[in-house]
Amino acid sequence: MWWLIAAVGLGIPLVVTAMPEFGMFAVGAVASAVTAALGGGTVIQFLVFAAVSVALVAVVRPLANRHRTQRPVLASGIDALKGKSATVLERVDGAGGRIKLGGEIWSARALDGDRAYEPGSQVDVVEIEGATAVVI
Repeated sequence: MWWLIAAVGLGIPLVVTAMPEFGMFAVGAVASAVTAALGGGTVIQFLVFAAVSVALVAVVRPLANRHRTQRPVLASGIDALKGKSATVLERVDGAGGRIKLGGEIWSARALDGDRAYEPGSQVDVVEIEGATAVVI
């Protein structure tokens, strides 16, 4: 019974602070409660609590950190336009121009100000600055 009370006690900080480690310790307490229900001694109960808690922290925490730091697989908005090819509609140079990008007409400028792209040529979008595509 004490292990279940400990599990609930560890679950409260999990909800309040959103620290997943408390949840892992709560699962360890539940595993110890099961061990106690099966007739395991006090020493075995504490060993099960420690083993399950440490195993969960050692396995789940690195997975959660890796998942948290990964960039989204599906790019959206202006991030989805970076790296796309476009067709030059009006001459594009360091001062500006127009391109057709993703079915829409965009203002554009060349990344290298000395470079110019003539109508009909293909360019790649490097960056989006406001409503202007920077191309190479």
